[in-house]
Amino acid sequence: MKNSLAHLFRILALALVLAFAGAHTASAQTTPPAASEKELLEYLKKCPPGQVCQGRVSIPDSKSATLVQDGRMWQERMEGPVKRYGGWFLIAVVVLLALFYMVRGKVKIDSGVSGKTIERFTGFERFVHWLTATSFIVLGLTGLNIRFGRGVLMPMIGEDAFASVSALGKLLHNFTSFAFIAGIVLMLLIWIGHNLPAKGDGAWIGAGGGIFKKGVHPPAGKFNAGQKLIFWAVILLGGAIAVTGIIMMFPFYFASMSGMQLATFLHSVLAIILIGVILAHIYIGTIGMQGAFDAMGSGKVDLNWAKEHHSRWVEQVQGKKSGAAAE
Repeated sequence: MKNSLAHLFRILALALVLAFAGAHTASAQTTPPAASEKELLEYLKKCPPGQVCQGRVSIPDSKSATLVQDGRMWQERMEGPVKRYGGWFLIAVVVLLALFYMVRGKVKIDSGVSGKTIERFTGFERFVHWLTATSFIVLGLTGLNIRFGRGVLMPMIGEDAFASVSALGKLLHNFTSFAFIAGIVLMLLIWIGHNLPAKGDGAWIGAGGGIFKKGVHPPAGKFNAGQKLIFWAVILLGGAIAVTGIIMMFPFYFASMSGMQLATFLHSVLAIILIGVILAHIYIGTIGMQGAFDAMGSGKVDLNWAKEHHSRWVEQVQGKKSGAAAE
């Protein structure tokens, strides 16, 4: 009995050895040998310019089979339209605003300060504005550093300091983006009704909003045509920037390599355009117009300022108060 069991054990062990050897042989026959470094270099030389050089891998991640992704076209776009033209665009915006201030000066309240105020924005509205504004400023500064910092900031502070600043800036850029997205969503919900096209918008634009000539005050509601344009620029451009930013934040989850490159290009171009728009908005809301900052500062503006720049809105507010008092 013992001899029979030993004989059976030997047969099973031999069968396992033969099965393993057969599987190893079959694998060696079906799996091509790994390419040598010389063969890889020869293959890459034959790869047509502008195309993807695809290899072969045995792991589940098929993207690692891409040996070379030609990024020359993407690099040309980023170095040309984005870096060169984008930089000059922002410089031109700043220069034009400075020249306008020198020629026109601050837009003052023609009828003088009345000493009476009217509530322009509630505390929640101001919170939404400053949430969006603060997050955009952080995103704008860190984004400009990503695109222009190597050529502008690094020579000033050195490579080590620039590396630390950029690493921190990248973290701030990624996490602050969620606050910006929340801000534009809230802005859309609370102000969309006041920013739809209305009668008088064309006349306001035709008069240049009254900022070019003294004494010209085209009537407007709570938001004039210029503010409506800025509102939709923030919503539409900001929304597109948010979408492309999410695509970049989660590489290859929503897009392929070419899609990632397109998202990066659009993200940079749209962001630079929106920064230019916001620079003009900041100018008008601070040094460009007397009394404008109070709207988002304290939430209350001088009554004469409100009558000159938003006369229809003042009539509506005062009409509601008169109706409520009569009741």
